[in-house]
Amino acid sequence: MTVTTFIHSSDLQLGMTRWFLEGEAQARFDEARLDSLRRLGALALEHGAAFIVLAGDVFDSNSLSPQTLGRAREVLRALPVPVYLLPGNHDALVADSVLALIDVPGVNVLSDSTVVEVADGVELVGAPLRARTAASDLVRDALEELSPTTAVRIMVGHGQAEARSNDLRPDLIDLGYVESRLADGTIDFLALGDTHSAQPVGSSGRVWFSGSPEVTDFRDHATAGGGETNSGQALVVEVSKGQAAVREVPVGQWTFEALDRELMDAADVAEFLAALDAYPDKQRTVIKYGLRGTLDMGATRLLEEGLEARRPVFAALFERERLTDLLLEPGPEELASLGVSGFASAALGELVAAAGTDPTARDAVNLFFRLARED
Repeated sequence: MTVTTFIHSSDLQLGMTRWFLEGEAQARFDEARLDSLRRLGALALEHGAAFIVLAGDVFDSNSLSPQTLGRAREVLRALPVPVYLLPGNHDALVADSVLALIDVPGVNVLSDSTVVEVADGVELVGAPLRARTAASDLVRDALEELSPTTAVRIMVGHGQAEARSNDLRPDLIDLGYVESRLADGTIDFLALGDTHSAQPVGSSGRVWFSGSPEVTDFRDHATAGGGETNSGQALVVEVSKGQAAVREVPVGQWTFEALDRELMDAADVAEFLAALDAYPDKQRTVIKYGLRGTLDMGATRLLEEGLEARRPVFAALFERERLTDLLLEPGPEELASLGVSGFASAALGELVAAAGTDPTARDAVNLFFRLARED
């Protein structure tokens, strides 16, 4: 029985820039993306993989600097096993495609849906993008031209397999059809790119997004499962006829995280600063934060000084202005300016009188102030 092992990755987006990375931080991020490609080669040797599949968006665009292209070619040239590149939406096979410039021995572009024999009894079939946006389900288009086979056949595609809205998209990959062709032996595995978090889709266990091998966007801790939750992985895939075993292996080094905190006193500020201090590799960590609450002058100073001391240590540490609503604790003049009257004024007066000794009353005054300001 033929069994083959390969490395599945995608969405390296070499040449990607991020506006929040300044100076040498962007240069280190660029190098990390090349390092992730080098680690795919090391992974291939470690697991005895016969080849590497990059399922689209190897490059961030078809317009790259000579330095980015030249360095990428050198890393690709040094990989220890053959590499198969699929054009994705960022590096589509258009007239000025950057993939046409990758003339490197052992690096092969899946430029059409011709069946490629990569080893005895092992075949690859690509569904390349020839424009930034596909006008149809390219994976299905390719599958419809194929018949069941006794060879181990791996298909490579790039695009979404599950709708994220109610919009009908002509390029959405038909998972039901894919799984019917997995069942009849036309293909044995579908290696996908486009989604940047590693994950299986469908019910067969033989359709996977590899995710990006290095982080590209933020994991949002304010939302369950929000943002990029499982990037920085590569997949080691062992395929035989009708079967596949997939192992996720961490290869990424950078961390992008979005934090959301409510701060009401100095203790909350200290907890937030301690959470920042807990990140182990700050030079490769980017944090954006949204802060809400009402702080007194001392806690505000603690926060400002704490953030200022930590910013130079992180690759980037910056405020999410849209999600930040942090106020200085109100004094008598600010409270008077609210213009409340009647029962509300009497209740506020009682709370203010108690706030000096009762933390609950102080918090209630601050909440009252915030709500009145929003109203």
